[in-house]
Amino acid sequence: MNREFGSRRKGEGEMNREFGSRRKEEGDVNRDLGSRRKAEGDMNRDLGSRRKAEGDMNRDMGSRIKGEGDMMKRKKEKAKAIYEGWMVRYGRRKIGKSYLHMRYFVLEPRLLAYYKRKPQDNMVPLKTLVIDANCRVEDRGLKTHHGHMVYVLCVYNKKDKYHQLTMAAFNIQEALMWKEKIELVIDQQHDSLSASGNKALASCESGVDSGKNAFSSDQESVNSLEDEDEGNRGLARRMTRGNGPSDSIVDWIHEPDLGHSNQNIIQQVFSRKHWRLIRCQNGLRIFEELLEVDYLPRSFSRAMKAVGVVDATCEAIFELVMSMDGTRFEWDCTFQYGSLVEEVDGHTAILYHRLQLDWFPIRFVWPRDLCYVRYWRRNDDGSYVVLLQSREHANCDRQPGFVRAQIESGGFKISPLKSRNGRSRSQVQHLMQIDLKGWGVGYIPSFQQHCLLRMLSSVAGLREFFSQTDQIHTVPRIPVMVNMTRSSSSKKDQKSQEINVHPGPSLDPILAGSRQSILLDEDSDDDDDYQIPEAIPEAYAIKTENDVKQIVLDEEPLDQIDLSCFSGNLCRDDHDNSRDCWSIPDGKNIKVRSKNFLQDKSKIPAGKHLMELAAVDWLKDTKRMDNVARRVGCVAQVASEKGLFSLIINLQIPGSTNYSMVFYFVMKQLVPESLLQRFVDGDDEFRNSRFKLIPSVPKGSWIVRQSIGSSPCLLGKAVDCTYIRRPKYLEIDVDIGSSTVANGVLGLVLGVVTSLVVDMAFLIQANTSEELPEQLIGAVRVSHLELSSAMISGLDNSPDDSIH
Repeated sequence: MNREFGSRRKGEGEMNREFGSRRKEEGDVNRDLGSRRKAEGDMNRDLGSRRKAEGDMNRDMGSRIKGEGDMMKRKKEKAKAIYEGWMVRYGRRKIGKSYLHMRYFVLEPRLLAYYKRKPQDNMVPLKTLVIDANCRVEDRGLKTHHGHMVYVLCVYNKKDKYHQLTMAAFNIQEALMWKEKIELVIDQQHDSLSASGNKALASCESGVDSGKNAFSSDQESVNSLEDEDEGNRGLARRMTRGNGPSDSIVDWIHEPDLGHSNQNIIQQVFSRKHWRLIRCQNGLRIFEELLEVDYLPRSFSRAMKAVGVVDATCEAIFELVMSMDGTRFEWDCTFQYGSLVEEVDGHTAILYHRLQLDWFPIRFVWPRDLCYVRYWRRNDDGSYVVLLQSREHANCDRQPGFVRAQIESGGFKISPLKSRNGRSRSQVQHLMQIDLKGWGVGYIPSFQQHCLLRMLSSVAGLREFFSQTDQIHTVPRIPVMVNMTRSSSSKKDQKSQEINVHPGPSLDPILAGSRQSILLDEDSDDDDDYQIPEAIPEAYAIKTENDVKQIVLDEEPLDQIDLSCFSGNLCRDDHDNSRDCWSIPDGKNIKVRSKNFLQDKSKIPAGKHLMELAAVDWLKDTKRMDNVARRVGCVAQVASEKGLFSLIINLQIPGSTNYSMVFYFVMKQLVPESLLQRFVDGDDEFRNSRFKLIPSVPKGSWIVRQSIGSSPCLLGKAVDCTYIRRPKYLEIDVDIGSSTVANGVLGLVLGVVTSLVVDMAFLIQANTSEELPEQLIGAVRVSHLELSSAMISGLDNSPDDSIH
């Protein structure tokens, strides 16, 4: 039994050994399988990492493709616009008064639209007009709005003239560019219509409309589109002539038809154009007309003309010739005063004009004045014609102390010439046939000729006006014309009106000050046109000085900043002869970089200011005054309480007594992404490279004018500037004493400061095409400053407001 039990035990041991061997083999297999699974896990992790990297690459590629798509979309949208830019919206309110708004116009292949701001994303336009082959561009000439003159275009569909867009520009070149672009789109629509086989339909529709009294100032024939000759259509569109001159105006440019037998003596005089050169004077050729008539009345004077070459464009010369404000004193030595009597239409106006003849030092010859009709047109070759002839008018009675002269015929012809050395050239002809009336004409023959030659010498004045500058002559805004009225109801009224005829100093600042609030009311939503017949004169535009003031006050926009709550210790006074005060200078005398500055270095008159000058402080202290905005109750703190943003410019003047002149500019809020906003929130390096001052000395000694100059200056690079940024204001402390040169000029100026009138314009320099044209932050004129009027700053008692 034991042996049998031992055998069993032995068998069990072998079985256990065999089972152990199997277990061992299974363990080896499991270990091998674990190693394989570990390797597979490593491979999976490596594959996951690779797939993650591929996913990142795909996402990056997707972002790039999306960015390229957005860029292509933006380029496509940008390419969709044929022409775009800021223009003036000209229209009328329900009460009949005109208004001007700045709007952004966009011309697309089939659409003309305008926006309140430059369009972004899917901005909805304020108004649109579909451009098709039936559209026309009507030139409405020059229109007057509170003395400001703009060149007006009207785009309409000849099938529905009441559906139209009226736009305007401050210079003729800009208006003509828009006119050319819109007419190009109209021609493309016409060609597209013809190519699609709709010529017959278009001809039918146009034939029906041709019976209606449709007209454009280009005198285009509104016939069928099929019958319009391509060359003639383009030729006519380059001409602007309005309704044409009155039959009574002698057009000395064109010869009359000699077949008519009922011509008067004046037409006979101009029937044969033969001129004789009588002298060369001041670089001009002076001609006298040879008259081939059998009989010439005693009162009839000979015509004379001056011919000269001016280095400027026809448009620049034309707008200077049309001016009747202070700029005319710079080139016309016979001009004393001029004003608008009545605006007949965009091409015809009646003007009052006083002559400064200065024939004899002793005034025993009465001064002369004129009342005449002025008509102008633009010819197909780019030349301009201005015709003048005397006209009686109920609102322009004969003035006491003046002899009313008679212009029998006269005017200008301005023709383009080939440029020389890259400079534009124009030929200017000035013709004048005038009867000066009075006893001096009959008894002193030299009086008439002397006065006539002085009037013709204005061509030499034009030439010198444009030649004495190295700047390329850009087209300025058409200058202001002050309206005049005369009441014929009674002698008493006439006497009172005689006072208003003279240009007073109180009216110009009002018009200049209202230019920002009335002329360019960008935020107004009043964009509807109310159709008023063009033949009806703008009677409301002929008003006395008090009426003009009332208009200015009545039409102030509702959202204008109320500046009456701000005050500084230096008072404001807009009169010319005021002392120890400040005022707002005329922006047209300040030149800033134009939109095309990067290409041609051209500059334009400054337009609307970005901010309004609320007050000026004239302070003094024993030490330099920094961070003046922390003064209790100063303008910056008052503006901050009202939710306004302020820019404080602190000009620090060192010396035994330290002075500071502080200017407070305010606005409602910063425009996001604008150049001003980037300047305010930028770093000091960016601010120093952009903060610019344009100085000028309208009144002062020659040496002071030469020392200060009128060239723009980057203040941050010339002197030390400290910038103090707060949520509602930015203060710029300008340490003039930090520059040796500036300190030397300052020492010269302080000695004669009471005799100076100094203009200062502040702006942010624009360096890229997106930032151009430049726009002023604001400007100030300081007149005859008194050092003794400075007030102690009191900064020691103000809470400390350290820079953070």
